[in-house]
Amino acid sequence: MRILVTDSDNRSALAATRALGKRGHTVFTAGERHPSLASVSKYSAGFDKYASPYTAPERFIADVSRILQERSIDVIMPMTEITTLLVTEHQQLFPAHVRVPFPPASVVAAAANKAHVIRLAQRIGVPTPKTEIVERASGLGSMAASLSYPVVLKPARSRVWSEDRWLSTSVSYAHSREELQAKLTQLPEALFPVLLQERIEGPGVGVFICCDEASVIARFSHRRIREKPPSGGVSVLAESIPVDPVALDHATRLLRELQWRGVAMVEFKQDNRDGSLRLMEINGRFWGSLQLAIDAGVDFPSLAADLAVGARPTPVENYRIGVRTRWFWGDVDAMIALLLRSPARLNLPPSHPGRWRTLAEFLRFWQAGTRYEVARAEDIRPWLLETKRWLFGRS
Repeated sequence: MRILVTDSDNRSALAATRALGKRGHTVFTAGERHPSLASVSKYSAGFDKYASPYTAPERFIADVSRILQERSIDVIMPMTEITTLLVTEHQQLFPAHVRVPFPPASVVAAAANKAHVIRLAQRIGVPTPKTEIVERASGLGSMAASLSYPVVLKPARSRVWSEDRWLSTSVSYAHSREELQAKLTQLPEALFPVLLQERIEGPGVGVFICCDEASVIARFSHRRIREKPPSGGVSVLAESIPVDPVALDHATRLLRELQWRGVAMVEFKQDNRDGSLRLMEINGRFWGSLQLAIDAGVDFPSLAADLAVGARPTPVENYRIGVRTRWFWGDVDAMIALLLRSPARLNLPPSHPGRWRTLAEFLRFWQAGTRYEVARAEDIRPWLLETKRWLFGRS
């Protein structure tokens, strides 16, 4: 199979390129620049540059269509939310034989809309945080009195196209009605609706799934040991764990309602108050810590590629527990932030272990069962590139 992996400077793209290349597929990488993490991998059979999907989406689609034709690609594998949205939306512009391992664009867009997902979850009985949805900055009104502070502000979409650019959104917190109204007023109109949620303190519980519209083909879970930023974000050290059966049931019901096909991550938090799981979001794309699942024995990129061309892959029922993967330079960034900023500025929950205990764990560079995500002896060039960039700046 000839496969094009986009977003070649992402860690997920590197993980997919390595996994697919090891399976014997011919993998081409594409991105905005070379060198990039995946393009310098020995498993990349060639690299093509495209226009930025962030600033020039129409040119990006035209470039991708040309690459697919010139490389005689069978499957295109977008690796980020924006490229997944664009590729699925404009799939009809690609050569007819090219397959995309995701559902139709309308389904991808629905999964990316947190307001839609929360309403869906509430309709089918999947627990969520207490949530109010504000359609515009002036719409707070009387609902402010029913909110518990601090309240979490979460725009319904992580990325929003507005006029001539993508707006990136982020989660923030308000500790009073006045602060909440001020933050809502500061948000661009395009970022609404906005979810106002109670803050759930507790560990994150993610379920990673590959499915067709009827059944689950593979599932995986990990626990985030350290994250960037430290208050919660992408994992920089994570460990494979058994899938929580309740989380799996919730996730499966959600994805079936969406008629999802391909890979997705469904994220929950376990409420410290009662141990229940509360839905956070669905990420209908490949995820940053993809390498950990592959290390543990769940090759999501290969499963997705098989599904895309109509093959029925063998279901993956088991994987190795206790496997750890560490993104070293991300871990360094998180550690520096923890040392230089106050817990209040970082919005650290009370359950955080603190900077000195975290530092002691950070300094344990070699541990049994831990692999470094980017640094692999058999494919070292991505690690050398990442290290050069961290030390000397992006070049």
